[in-house]
Amino acid sequence: MSSRAAAPLWRRLLKLLVLSILVVQGYFALRIALWKLIPPSSTTFMRAAELRILKSGDHVPWKHDWIPYDAISPHLKRAVVASEDATFLSNDGVDWDAIQNAWDRNHSPAFERSGKVVGGSTITQQLAKNLFLSPERDYLRKGQELIITFMLEGILGKRRILEIYLNSVEWGNGIYGAQAAAQTYFHTSAARLTPAQAARLAVMLPAPRIYQKRLYSPYMNERTAVIAARQWEVQIPR
Repeated sequence: MSSRAAAPLWRRLLKLLVLSILVVQGYFALRIALWKLIPPSSTTFMRAAELRILKSGDHVPWKHDWIPYDAISPHLKRAVVASEDATFLSNDGVDWDAIQNAWDRNHSPAFERSGKVVGGSTITQQLAKNLFLSPERDYLRKGQELIITFMLEGILGKRRILEIYLNSVEWGNGIYGAQAAAQTYFHTSAARLTPAQAARLAVMLPAPRIYQKRLYSPYMNERTAVIAARQWEVQIPR
């Protein structure tokens, strides 16, 4: 009797769980669809940064100015794609080869001893994480990231994805988006960035709060030269 009574309860709980998951995914899809028409005012990462700065008590000026895709230098678009996701225009939002290579390197004895982690995320995956998710590394969050990634690809397309990414990615403490970065580091607009300036900004992206204090370090100079040469090899959305 008790087992027969328990079965409907479990079915109701399972249905509730499935419904909850569908509602959450629908919420993400709706937000993304709205961003096809209007720019996002902020991201989860930006709001977390605001809270971190507020808690620290530091007086960090907040810089974030949205500009349209055509007002961003093609040099910066090419440099960021070359540095962060060379197959951006041709992949489906995920670079499976890069993920496999990152997995192999992260699970090699040398990397496990060093404690370092190599990423294999595309620009679309980074945007999915920045828009909605926490920086925590676990399989559940990674699965949700993949779902949002495919939503972004299917709803927005490559041009809008790159536009939102370049307008929302962190380029230093309190510095978000290409316009704020260009003005802060080179006293110019995002439209007027030179190939060398664009390459230097692209190199900052993996750790902008570290590199903003070492903008002309030997590593930055060397890596900037590499990206400045490599940016002509990649394709960007028109």
